[in-house]
Amino acid sequence: MAAYPNCPKCNSEYTYEDGTNFVCPECAHEWSTDGTEQEADTLIVKDANGNLLADGDSVTVIKDLKVKGSSSTLKIGTKVKSIRLVEGDHNIDCKIDGFGAMKLKSEFVKKA
Repeated sequence: MAAYPNCPKCNSEYTYEDGTNFVCPECAHEWSTDGTEQEADTLIVKDANGNLLADGDSVTVIKDLKVKGSSSTLKIGTKVKSIRLVEGDHNIDCKIDGFGAMKLKSEFVKKA
């Protein structure tokens, strides 16, 4: 059995080789077998149609959404400008005219 290096992120000894990369099953960190670190983990967020979203993009709401803690509803077709991507279940941070600061799930928006 080959001896693989410990994970540089969490120091786990359970790493394995996957093609040209080593993979840590505990923290899901991947790095190349030639010893060079890949670029820092970038947040990948896709809209309802599978398009990649980036900070500063504009999106459109594709479904009426109830606003928690309020009796109002965010209507289908509402445009949201200058989004910011964050980690978590609600991965879009934004400000919406008439509603204020909100967090949205990317599965309920499409890139404008």
